Amino acid sequence: MSELSAQSQNLKEQVESILQLLHQENSLRSHNTTPIQTSLEKAIAPKFEIVFAGAFSAGKSMLINALLERELLYSAEGHATGTECKIEYAEVNEERVVLTFLSEAEIREQAVSLCDELEFTTVGNINQNEVLHQVFADCLTIIKQEGGESKSERAKQAKALMLLLEGFVGNRQHIHTFNNATYSMEQFNFSNLKEAASYARRGSNSAVLKRIEYYCYHPLLKDGNVIIDTPGIDAPVEKDAELTYAKIQHPDTSAVVCVLKPASAGDMTKEETELLEMMRQNSGIRDRVFYVFNRIDETWYNTQLRQRLDSLIVNQFPDSNRVYKTSGLLGFYGSQIKNTNSQNRFGLDSIFAESIKGLDGKEETPQFVSEFIRYCIGSGKLSPTQFSISISNAYSPNGNYVKLLTEQGIALINQLIEDSGIEEFRDGITRYLTEEKRPQLFKNLADDLEDICIKLKKHYQSLYRHLDSQPQEIETMKEQELQRLNQQLQQVGNDFCQHINTEVNSIINSGCDSFEADFHQLQSRMIRKLDELLDNFSVAEAYRRATLSHPRNATAPLMAILVEAFYYLANELEEVLAESSQKLAYNLFQRLTEKVRKSEYYRQLYRLLGSDSGIEQELQAIEKIFSHTLVNAARVECDRFVRESPRFYDEGTFSIYEFRNTLSRWAGKFITM
Repeated sequence: MSELSAQSQNLKEQVESILQLLHQENSLRSHNTTPIQTSLEKAIAPKFEIVFAGAFSAGKSMLINALLERELLYSAEGHATGTECKIEYAEVNEERVVLTFLSEAEIREQAVSLCDELEFTTVGNINQNEVLHQVFADCLTIIKQEGGESKSERAKQAKALMLLLEGFVGNRQHIHTFNNATYSMEQFNFSNLKEAASYARRGSNSAVLKRIEYYCYHPLLKDGNVIIDTPGIDAPVEKDAELTYAKIQHPDTSAVVCVLKPASAGDMTKEETELLEMMRQNSGIRDRVFYVFNRIDETWYNTQLRQRLDSLIVNQFPDSNRVYKTSGLLGFYGSQIKNTNSQNRFGLDSIFAESIKGLDGKEETPQFVSEFIRYCIGSGKLSPTQFSISISNAYSPNGNYVKLLTEQGIALINQLIEDSGIEEFRDGITRYLTEEKRPQLFKNLADDLEDICIKLKKHYQSLYRHLDSQPQEIETMKEQELQRLNQQLQQVGNDFCQHINTEVNSIINSGCDSFEADFHQLQSRMIRKLDELLDNFSVAEAYRRATLSHPRNATAPLMAILVEAFYYLANELEEVLAESSQKLAYNLFQRLTEKVRKSEYYRQLYRLLGSDSGIEQELQAIEKIFSHTLVNAARVECDRFVRESPRFYDEGTFSIYEFRNTLSRWAGKFITM
């Protein structure tokens, strides 16, 4: 770390020296250096904060547990907690937890908000036992009416309120009236991180904790990486949601893991869309965003959900290479039960010991066990030649769980983990943080510096040319330099031509994903527009347009109405096709221009001539021609909707049969008008 600090210090001095050169020149002082300062701070910052953000029940906490392969954070469905959790690196013998509690005033505020959602009478004084007993009774009634604490949003809110008040009663001695009290784990007499994490993870305790700071050993957390879990963006208490949005906008945030719900909900929520928009406004995040569609197992049992998710990813995340589909629940507990065996019933007597204790003494089924059995018998992920899955009605779910793992062993667990997508996500984020993060931060800084470096270079070259223009007796040197310059410019021209040929061939051979995505979007718009036109088509409106076209006539024949209908469809589609074609051309040339700017030959051209020699201007001219050509072709293309083939009217053909039927139906409608 000391070597890295020295390098960071040198980097800061070097960048600031460049900025000083910029500020020394009157003509360049107006240049905005804020992006450079931001990139520099990220490159030399000792910490790299990775914020997990998303809605409640999206599975953020479970995903973090799965990523670190340790059960640190509380994870449950519903509005369970508004706690912000921070996880930083510590050596094995230095692991610890710091707990910060909500104040009584904040707990009361959350309780009142939940009571309003549940349509309870105002909660009153939470220090009075009779008030607490009444609220608990009302919550239990709701949970019973809804069929369980996870069966509906209302039941989840009732459970959240119970946990909040249970946590207040159980931790009353640690909670101050207006201040947030902070404690080390030693003050709770916890001897290690596992005990402290177990306390913090308990639902009632987690509900009254404002912030939990974990310091634990994991290679992923080295190099200053800090994982931050935030409250849901759709929290019932508005202040909790604002906490997440504030963290997304905070300059210390360097990367975001967006945990999204469309895999289980079908579509992006309003809050998720706002979250994505807000991330783009933070220049400290840039493209360091991981999109995780959690609860992917829901799509295994619902074809429509799977299709909608695939369409959403293709249409809204076409350019991102950091899109992952995971099941945090299956992936995390899959990694945990790898270390169990039949003697502890594969975790039922260890990992799930607390969760299977029922109020009536009967053993309950953990959520993981239910989803595991569902995976085995209904997901279609298991090859029948490799796994022989059998469920016995004579066994309870827990019994079948033990039976399946006893029969199939570690192979089934490994397959479960692979299908959960957790390993792919862990590999992706690990590769980024250990191999790609530093080079990317330095590259971002270099890219931001490039513009001012070019301006400085052009400025100094201008000064040099002025000095060099003074009379000198060095004609031979000039001739040699001109020959060398000519050779270098020829090479630049060859590289440019080769680059353009490569890009054109890529588009022709369907090798450009961005162009293909734009083209598919054009197709989708045309199909949607045609469906809209057909759904909204009106014979009366077509008749009106036909009579307007011939004001001397009081009526219009049916053929004229048909003609107007065909022209209307063709012209409306033509407008969509022309507009989409213009957008396709614009996007294509924007990408091409950006690629040219980032190429080595372009930089070489600037070094040689101090300008791009009109390349961008020429590309803009070609873009106008290309766009004009596409639009003209689009306008001709839609004429085929009103163009008959030579055999359209042949007797005995399907087309003339349909044509006559259409005339007959429309004639009936026309007569009744």
